Amino acid sequence: MVRRIEVSGSGGVRLAAWEFADPPAAAGAGGRGPGGVLLLHGLLGRAAHWTETGRWLSPRHRTVALDQRGHGRSDKPVGGPYVREAYVADAVAAIEQLGLAPVTLVGHAMGALTAWQLAARYPELVRALVILDMRASALGAATQRQWTEWFRSWPVPFATLADVRKWFGEEDPTLEKPAPARGDFYAEVMAERADGWRPLFFRRQMLAAREAYAHDAHWEELAMVTCPTLVVRGLDGALGRAEAQEMVRVLPRGQYAEIPDAGHLVHYERPDSWRRVAEPFLDAAVPA
Repeated sequence: MVRRIEVSGSGGVRLAAWEFADPPAAAGAGGRGPGGVLLLHGLLGRAAHWTETGRWLSPRHRTVALDQRGHGRSDKPVGGPYVREAYVADAVAAIEQLGLAPVTLVGHAMGALTAWQLAARYPELVRALVILDMRASALGAATQRQWTEWFRSWPVPFATLADVRKWFGEEDPTLEKPAPARGDFYAEVMAERADGWRPLFFRRQMLAAREAYAHDAHWEELAMVTCPTLVVRGLDGALGRAEAQEMVRVLPRGQYAEIPDAGHLVHYERPDSWRRVAEPFLDAAVPA
């Protein structure tokens, strides 16, 4: 059973979330203990990208995936804010309103940064953390310009979902080789309009959200995370091995795992391999 629920985020922003379990009144059934798991997608993503993960987590843990502000079915306020503090505050609101503490945070890319900033600032709320393919070093101004140009290259509106899958999985000039799973990933963040298929998000808002973290390094807050933390990277992802291992060294209770034959969208491209590295960590850190 998957059910949609709503959360009031920072500043009253309406946030959509999906729970991969029975309603809270039944949370004691099936072996689920206190606390829960909050899944945070990356930039351009949505809660639905965690569906496979939610399915294998929910028999043992209360599991919720959040559409972060500007994404999916959550509000997209014209004036924002799309700053780090707002994303962290939204996640805190979800944890408190849904009674998920002490929570296990599982974040991909930007969602992983939100997760470790939350764990650093509110350690009493967090039991364990998984960081999936997110760098602690500054990404840099050049990457922000590259993203701007990449957005401009999108041939929107797309006539069909097949066109979406083909462009993002085969024709995108930034691709080094075909990536069918990437095409499927982006098909999930499109909605049909009168003139064709367009993103569920506004690209200018996504650039604003990325601007809020691209120019800064985040090592200091990473070092403040005291809970058990697993750093996972895809072999061909955005996070390099040397940096990932340095992140593990900086973390007081860090562990490391990598997944071969995976790029940045590790959990989506290789769901079975992702489960094989994440599940043992979660079972040890968060016994049911």
